[in-house]
Amino acid sequence: MGEESGDVVRRERFSGGPARGFLSSMDADERLFAADLAVDRAHVVMLAEQDIIDGESASAILAALADIERTGYDALEGEDIHAAIETAVIERVGETGGRMHTARSRNDEVATCIRYRLREDLLDGVEATLVLREALVEEAHAHTETTMPGYTHRQPAQPTTVGHFLSSYAQALGRDTARLCRAYDRTNRSPLGTAAFAGTPFSIDRERTADLLGFDGVLGNSMDAVSTRDFLVEAASALVTLSVTLSGLATDLVEFAADGYLDVDDDYASTSSIMPQKKNPDTLELVRASAGTASAGLNGLLTTLKGLPRAYNRDLQEATPHIWSAVDAVVPATEVAAGAVATATWNGEALATAAGDGFATATGVADLLAIHGIPFRTAHEILAQAAEDGADYAAIESAANAVLDDSLSSYVERETVESTLDADASVASRDSVGGPAPTAVEAALGGMETDIEDDRERLTEHRERLVAAESALETEVGGYA
Repeated sequence: MGEESGDVVRRERFSGGPARGFLSSMDADERLFAADLAVDRAHVVMLAEQDIIDGESASAILAALADIERTGYDALEGEDIHAAIETAVIERVGETGGRMHTARSRNDEVATCIRYRLREDLLDGVEATLVLREALVEEAHAHTETTMPGYTHRQPAQPTTVGHFLSSYAQALGRDTARLCRAYDRTNRSPLGTAAFAGTPFSIDRERTADLLGFDGVLGNSMDAVSTRDFLVEAASALVTLSVTLSGLATDLVEFAADGYLDVDDDYASTSSIMPQKKNPDTLELVRASAGTASAGLNGLLTTLKGLPRAYNRDLQEATPHIWSAVDAVVPATEVAAGAVATATWNGEALATAAGDGFATATGVADLLAIHGIPFRTAHEILAQAAEDGADYAAIESAANAVLDDSLSSYVERETVESTLDADASVASRDSVGGPAPTAVEAALGGMETDIEDDRERLTEHRERLVAAESALETEVGGYA
């Protein structure tokens, strides 16, 4: 069927003209092919169970859908995947095929297909975050005592450890996982059966189709069900937030590679086309760039949806590709980041040497003086002056004498101060909850591992629920063979 001949929705009245190609979404609809077939099957089974169509018609329609699945997406033509499949069904079984669209509209059909497909993408995103979290936690365990420089404003600030650094991203990704899971929960609700927006007079069973399709329930208000795309916004927002986490991680790893602190595995690097000595962390740079694509998708969604009246408007056709672009940018980027983290090699010697750069232990000494009775603000003044005068014990002692008009040794022994000037000792002293001391990091990692296990269990439950629903639908369809 070509554009000039129309389809079962438009027929000859709206079959031609220069706007036909402009209206078409077929180029972007391949992603929804399997979803539409599943939604059609569930709807037909329900119609037959409710005696809205007879079993013979249901059998013919379901056989046609099976044939369409075999011939594949590329064999279809139409304004969109939904009309194309319906047209192909009617071509195979005649006017009986028109019964498939009883008690529904393309409006609720499209919304259902988008949710059906997006929930799988969200679960893939959850899976990717779990793999990255596992890689970060495993590497963090291996480096709880690998001292490294910590930065604020990208300036040496305080010594920390590689384990502390990596676990900071593992913790952030835990929240990213939670956001994706919440987006999944709100996506996995069925609008099917709400028709154009005002429901239907047929005695349909919306809960039955929701169950056959693995949805957790139905959306109540029919007008909201067909028109809302806030679930796309929520999913895109979760993906964008994840991409920002990835972007920060990628930037840190790129910077550390440039500093000689980290060697990115060859599988996640490339060389220059002209400079043979170069090893570039290209994959991490593309991970970083995925945030741009994802944020563009979110902005596109918000701009498209802003100010739309209830209920369905064709603008919504342009909203959907934005979420696919976000998914396609962020999920692979998360997977690549996990591989890069798991295979990177840390240069412990270079990190240890740099850990004390820029008088990074000054805060630890200021804390030590405060512990021994000197007001912290006064201790801060002493260390600030010492930083200008040499950043060693002699400079600290001299500054203390000037600020306190008293000897430093009357507050704290020299050996204790000098020990605190050591980066490893400074790290070990910071054993408060969430701190960089090896004991604190190990404790935090234990909690993160429990969280990962819990999240993986939830992911498994979601996937098993969808598989069970797919199997149940297949069984019901088989009853009409």
